[in-house]
Amino acid sequence: MRWRRRNAPFNPESIEGRMMRERKRRQSTCFLLAFLLLGVVLPFRAVAQREQVLDRVAAVVDDEIILQSEVVQGAYLLALQSGLDPVRDPLAFEKLKRSVLENLVAEKILLVQARAETIKVDDAQVDQLLEQQMKMLLERFGSEEKVAEYFGQPMSKVRRSYREEIYNSLLINNLKQQKFGDLKVTRREVEEFFRTHRDSLPALKESVNISHILVEIKPGAEADRKAYERAKGIRSRILGGEDFATLAKQFSEDPGSASRGGELGFLSRGDFVPEFEEAAFALEPGQISEVVKTRFGYHVIQCIDKRGDRINVRHILIAVPVLPEDEAAALQKIQEIRKRIVEGGESFESLAKQFSDDPETKDRGGLLGWFELDRFAESVQEFRAVVETLRVGEVSAPFKTKFGYHIVRMNDRQEARPLSLEKDWDKIEAMALEAKRQRRFEEWVQQLKRDIYVEIKEQ
Repeated sequence: MRWRRRNAPFNPESIEGRMMRERKRRQSTCFLLAFLLLGVVLPFRAVAQREQVLDRVAAVVDDEIILQSEVVQGAYLLALQSGLDPVRDPLAFEKLKRSVLENLVAEKILLVQARAETIKVDDAQVDQLLEQQMKMLLERFGSEEKVAEYFGQPMSKVRRSYREEIYNSLLINNLKQQKFGDLKVTRREVEEFFRTHRDSLPALKESVNISHILVEIKPGAEADRKAYERAKGIRSRILGGEDFATLAKQFSEDPGSASRGGELGFLSRGDFVPEFEEAAFALEPGQISEVVKTRFGYHVIQCIDKRGDRINVRHILIAVPVLPEDEAAALQKIQEIRKRIVEGGESFESLAKQFSDDPETKDRGGLLGWFELDRFAESVQEFRAVVETLRVGEVSAPFKTKFGYHIVRMNDRQEARPLSLEKDWDKIEAMALEAKRQRRFEEWVQQLKRDIYVEIKEQ
């Protein structure tokens, strides 16, 4: 890559053409450096629907351009997140746009430097993060069609935009890690950091250490048999020559993949539940599995492609319906387990290992660990309602979530309190180290700005 120094003349050759390419690439998504460095990817609708922007070049960095539309889009995103009304407070919005432009310039500078230093990115990691983002989008919007409608682009273009931004994010993170990953802090630096920032450091929030036992609501034998026969019939139709993807769109009950013909994308071992993984990785491209049972239901799997230890598959899921009597049986089971703990004095840990249906915590006696009370995910707010009133050592009454029936034991509680060097050295040391890395990083970016051609156009 040819670098332009600050005093080098800028050749505006075909700047209109570059604007067109940049506008197409950035049409519906814009990712700011602040989000990239945190590893967060956030989608938002093109703001042209809200404000007509006559697109022009906002800045030039080396051979790259930043469009005014990117700046406005990023500012609208931050305004939305912070609750700022651009119409009511135009001065604050202008300040926000200047901040966004600075971040975009810094992002471009870092990308120029990363490419100059031939920083590498693991394509497998890009693929994995991309699939996670696509899954989140589908969970949020419900279907590929709604995702495409939201962005105003076909799903294929949305995927390409996300992939490019994820790649750039990893490129910058890898550059930052190479430059500052080995940085250390001394004890004196930690103590000085604490003295300087003591009043502004966030206090420790109220936290709880909990364990749980989960009993899933499992369908009965007759419903299970009917679902198996249905999956078996679909498999026979595929073997008879019918198109797998078409049948997946018609019959699969996996909302995340049905609309794209059951395709899951490239994933690695450990990304699937064990039964699915064993069957999928045993297939060669084009092969169809037997009917596979998991806790989600019955699957028919087709291998599309293999790349090393990664595999791309399609599947059709036939879920097994749960009847009222199945729910009653699960509730009775969890009630009996609690009775054995509370009245019989049996070990919570041993009964969790024996009966819990949570594969992540079963082998460690149901231990979930420490959680800040206000950080419980929205999907498990039932947990917060229960643990808020539990005393240490107490076992809750059974309660229901989308996963099944639970009982929770309060292992320990920590009230909100200020940080202290004596009790929280590791946390404060990590903060001091991150502050030092960020300071060195910002100094380095300023140095790069002196070495790489940057031109900010009049706003």
